[in-house]
Amino acid sequence: MILKGGTAAGRPIGLARTSVLLATGALVSGSMLLGAGGAAGEPSSGRPSAGPSSGSSSTPASPTSSSSYGDSAEYGSSSAVPAPGAIDPLTAPTNGPAPVTTPATDDCPFKSSTPPAIDTSEVPKPGETAPKPLPVQVPPVGGPRLGTCGTVVADGMGPIPSKLTSAAWLVADLNSGEVLAAKDPHGRYRPASTIKVLLALVGLDELKLDTPVTVEKSEYEQEGDSCGTGPRGKYTNRDMFTGLILSSGNDCAMVIARQLGGVDETLKKMNDKAKKLGALDTRAASPSGLDAPGMSTSPYDLAVIFRAAMKNDTFRELIGTRQYHFPGYPPRPEIPDDPDHPAYDMFTSNPLLLERFPGTIGGKTGYTDDALKTYVGAAKSGDRDVLVVQMYGLSYLDSPYSTQTVNLVKWGGAAPAGASVGTLNATDGEKTTTPSPTTDPSPVAGPAQNSSDSSGLFGNGLVIGLIAAVLVGAAGFFGWRVLKR
Repeated sequence: MILKGGTAAGRPIGLARTSVLLATGALVSGSMLLGAGGAAGEPSSGRPSAGPSSGSSSTPASPTSSSSYGDSAEYGSSSAVPAPGAIDPLTAPTNGPAPVTTPATDDCPFKSSTPPAIDTSEVPKPGETAPKPLPVQVPPVGGPRLGTCGTVVADGMGPIPSKLTSAAWLVADLNSGEVLAAKDPHGRYRPASTIKVLLALVGLDELKLDTPVTVEKSEYEQEGDSCGTGPRGKYTNRDMFTGLILSSGNDCAMVIARQLGGVDETLKKMNDKAKKLGALDTRAASPSGLDAPGMSTSPYDLAVIFRAAMKNDTFRELIGTRQYHFPGYPPRPEIPDDPDHPAYDMFTSNPLLLERFPGTIGGKTGYTDDALKTYVGAAKSGDRDVLVVQMYGLSYLDSPYSTQTVNLVKWGGAAPAGASVGTLNATDGEKTTTPSPTTDPSPVAGPAQNSSDSSGLFGNGLVIGLIAAVLVGAAGFFGWRVLKR
């Protein structure tokens, strides 16, 4: 359940939307400049209301509304929902906000599986079983230092920015692929709508942007964020891909998936693409990023996927688009007195781009109750195009999620030349093995080491080599005896 709030008693906090979490009576999260609303501080995109009840209104979504399965959501909680405007997030609770803390991951709690779900979204359907966790790669993809579950930082980077709330994050050079710093880079987390980057990467390879498309009832009634599509609207694939990236529309995601062969075929294509890219922590279980059994990715994988997508000129254009005029649709005859649904100006859900943070290249936000806040994007800082990934985080009043993004970008831009703890170019030459899934990982304080790693004294490679040497030696000895006779 998502908490909904009103404006902040007229106080200037950037954008209007606020959301307040009072689960413990200590945490307040709300909107500030570069920090309003949902994933990565995401503001409303200006889209009309969507879903089964949306057909009777063409009024843009209220800036105080939110969804537990949309990027407009601030934070999920089982607490009661206060009435809109009933609480001033800048004054309540009276004991002040809780200190911003960074979740500890040194003991590898999410090395093989995602954090426990708080709802039933990942409960398998009757007769089905939950997929097993993906195998943990040994050695880790990208280099041995990325095997840590804690924090790894390149020499000369300086202190890590404070007040980071993500359990896992990664900072890299978008162009060179060098990883500058990371926290739990291969930890398994839910992507939420950041998985739409992978869907776009697959879809743009197959679909033509000028192709006319229709939207079916099951698609425009998708739960979560929507572009506000409707029946008999005149759309093209350009509209669908733009809505997918800017507004994070789940309706657009399903239209694209239908054209790619349906949900199952689309997921197969997405997962095949992830594997080809070396994103081996990734399993897409829904095209839109809605939580589903088996869904997972990692900061490393999201960085690899985003970097690959940025090599597509169309994707690069879409991810950098701030505003788009999205088509409307005519009145729905099944709804009495339904008005016309006119075209509207859709704005990006990426607050860095929306608020024109200097150097912003583009990025994709995400949020679900189980994934919490996620983000992948890039911005220029100093001489670098800095790629940032954040996963399983929260937005605090004094540390909005997008402010955390900005701090990581600036930190990465100040990295010295040659700084690196690993690479996103692992598939260019690095080979990885695929052992059985790890279910009881041991703590890792530095570069990952595993007693079953083939680099050990009695690793498989050495044993096989010794056996081969003995056999060759024996063959040579008996061969010499035969020749001597």
